[in-house]
Amino acid sequence: MERRNGLTNMRFTFRPLALSFLFAGTLAQAATVTGTVTDKTTGKPAAGDSVVLVEPMSGMSEVGHTTTDAQRHYTLNVPNNSPHLIRVTHQGAEYFADVPQGGGTDDVSVYDVAAKVEGVSIDTDILQIEAQNGQLSVDERLFVHNTSSPALTQYSAKSFEIVLPPDAVVGDVAAQRPGGLPTNAKLVPDGAKGHYAFNVPIQPDEGEKDTLFQVTYTLPYSSGKYEFHAQLTLPADNFAVLMPKSMSLAAGTGASFQSVQADPGVQTFLMKHVEAGKAISFSISGTGAMPREDQNAQGDNGQAGAPQSGPGGGIGNPINTPDPLSKYKWWILGGLALLLAAVAAFLLRKPAGAGVGVAAGAPDVGTPAVYTAPATPAAKNAALLNALKEELFALESEKIAGTLAPDEYAEQKAALEIVLKRALKKN
Repeated sequence: MERRNGLTNMRFTFRPLALSFLFAGTLAQAATVTGTVTDKTTGKPAAGDSVVLVEPMSGMSEVGHTTTDAQRHYTLNVPNNSPHLIRVTHQGAEYFADVPQGGGTDDVSVYDVAAKVEGVSIDTDILQIEAQNGQLSVDERLFVHNTSSPALTQYSAKSFEIVLPPDAVVGDVAAQRPGGLPTNAKLVPDGAKGHYAFNVPIQPDEGEKDTLFQVTYTLPYSSGKYEFHAQLTLPADNFAVLMPKSMSLAAGTGASFQSVQADPGVQTFLMKHVEAGKAISFSISGTGAMPREDQNAQGDNGQAGAPQSGPGGGIGNPINTPDPLSKYKWWILGGLALLLAAVAAFLLRKPAGAGVGVAAGAPDVGTPAVYTAPATPAAKNAALLNALKEELFALESEKIAGTLAPDEYAEQKAALEIVLKRALKKN
């Protein structure tokens, strides 16, 4: 609760500051971005790679093109101060980096590509299940490791294959790279009914950050019972099912779930060390919805302020993530409105030279404990966008934790989006 209050207080502290930056900042002039492209598989310069300057706010339109020279260098003119990305294509796979505001140096690392790579596995596959109005709603998130050595990117038309129930109606699809950059993702039918493939490159992990895949789908549930026969295409350290307390899970033959009491409002069922291709059979019955913010973060005893887990509920320690909020930070950001997703790469940049730090003993969720206003107009613009990013993350965190009423959430998010739009227009 102390950490949550800190996020709340910080949000109200940032807003006047963010608004002052918005009206005080001035436009930076068109500039040049230079850098190098290094093949981290070989440790050698990546010569001859395509380098493109793209503008997310205009539908990823290409506004500059070049190739790396023999010494791996490139130079591109940045036509305006809108958010831009560098896109490097190496052996067919694309790699992105955000362009510093006002130009400067932007080095990009790439990896050699293979259709199948040793060292790619699933860290955790999470199914969050709800049942209402004769329908099951499933939000499935897969955290995929790439610990290959030498480091290689797994990439093909079927970079990552998944198996959904044959009668699943697919909804939203998303993916995110280890560096935190959202990626356009398509789920393409692949052979038998319910078999699909993502065409997103699975890059080597960056520290604790891996590649994230998400798909939502619905299933018919008129009988009040549904039998799952889940199947993973890669070995997984963890397979978890989350659902409301009012629903029941019965394990099928060969499925060994353990019930983990991590959140008073959510049931968590966990399987460890699942082999690729093994069928995971279990049945779901009952109806209910996951706890929402209108429940005011109450536990089973009806008292507000009961300890809460990270996003989705009940994840925390059972899947060996010491700080679930930090683990799922990029999914929170990726789940914002379409506008925010389009500029997420730009917002994730921290302003150079800003005095920020994380409170001692607190989870590293990217929330500054100390904020020092930069002196230059360009730095003020960057600091504004950085502050807005932190504000949006804090807002989404409180929504998921259930500490913010729906009307407050809608009002505050709308206000932040207006400020963000105006800031980007001025840039």
